[in-house]
Amino acid sequence: MGKGERRKIGKRGQVTIPKDLRERFGIKGGDNVVIREEAGKIVIDQSATREELAEGYRQRAQRTRDLAEELAGVSTEADAHLGDAPEW
Repeated sequence: MGKGERRKIGKRGQVTIPKDLRERFGIKGGDNVVIREEAGKIVIDQSATREELAEGYRQRAQRTRDLAEELAGVSTEADAHLGDAPEW
């Protein structure tokens, strides 16, 4: 990892992300970022875009549908092999 650039924190706790990093990561004024602590360091991450979030939700929904289909098949197979569960 490189040395990085030294920056001064303003009175309100603000710091400017260097231009070359903003350009490299496609960060523009008004964009949201996530700031968190990780292993004793401050980490700044780009927020997920609405499109990225929507795609993630679509993929999760598809995995849920796939799992439901698989479990339905397993349940039918178990019923055929074992019979219905007894009434308790």
